[in-house]
Amino acid sequence: MSSEAVPLGSISDPYEYLQISLNPDGTLSRSLDALPRTSATPHSNISTSVLSKDVSINPAKNAWARIFLPKKALVDPISPNKLSLLVYFRGGGFILGSPDLALGHEFCSNIASELPVMVISASYRLAPEHRLPAAYDDAMEALYWIKTIQDDWLRDYADYSNCFLMGTSSGGNITYNVGLRAAQEINNLLPLKIKGLILHQPFFGGVQKIESELRLENDTFFPRCVSDLMWELSLPIGVDHDHKYCNPMVGDDDQGFTIWEKIKQLGWRVLVTGCDGDELIDRQVELVKMMEEKEIQVVGRFGVGGFHGFEFVDSSKAKALHPVLKNFMLSSQ
Repeated sequence: MSSEAVPLGSISDPYEYLQISLNPDGTLSRSLDALPRTSATPHSNISTSVLSKDVSINPAKNAWARIFLPKKALVDPISPNKLSLLVYFRGGGFILGSPDLALGHEFCSNIASELPVMVISASYRLAPEHRLPAAYDDAMEALYWIKTIQDDWLRDYADYSNCFLMGTSSGGNITYNVGLRAAQEINNLLPLKIKGLILHQPFFGGVQKIESELRLENDTFFPRCVSDLMWELSLPIGVDHDHKYCNPMVGDDDQGFTIWEKIKQLGWRVLVTGCDGDELIDRQVELVKMMEEKEIQVVGRFGVGGFHGFEFVDSSKAKALHPVLKNFMLSSQ
């Protein structure tokens, strides 16, 4: 990863910035060359500290996952303790990306190596072809797939009783919403036992723009016109930014109260990370305060400077994230 971050394009046109175009039938044309991809490295004779392989989840949906296994687990088995399991959902505003993007592959590979943990980076269908809640549905399907699949890496090296869900940006939004669902289906997910949620620069919004969104409206890396377009293309048709998928501060009905009580009973912990150079930070801080009011065990870690996604383009910042994740996971076991 380079320490030099270069914006993808003009901020005057979010379509140009993202290198996408909207077709008359409502689908998107995406530039396949916009971001490089990396092949999996499943063979132990390859010179790498982490092995990876791709596994199908649901061929009908083209759903799949990339599994990351630290090679040292093969040469120095962690017995009797197996590796904690980190289920990861990438960013991309719900409209872009896949687990084989080079930046995400390196991010997951480094986490697997440094913590060490087994990482499963799960795909999900993209909007607007598949608007929300399709991504949430696919993420839940991935959890059920993990609990049932007969895979040698998972069988031999994964600790199903020590599972964490993590997501970046829109993946953080997925982690939050899937966490709420999973808490209601926890017995059905056994032997998979979720211990906590990690929301890494999670993507939320609302109709009324708040201070950080106004302050960083013309941010070079994640301008508001881009985030607004992502919500326009991913939310159900006809709803605004105060829909519960976008704004977790709304719609806290009796069912919502019951879910939060369930999460308290389960003893799940939540980590929310961000930085004040990201237009989303006030939404993230707001989320932490809301969870504190509900007496959820939540940790907010917010840095100075940076920008949305900065840990993917600055290796030193990504490295600094590793002990934060490791300490959170160890303290949640």
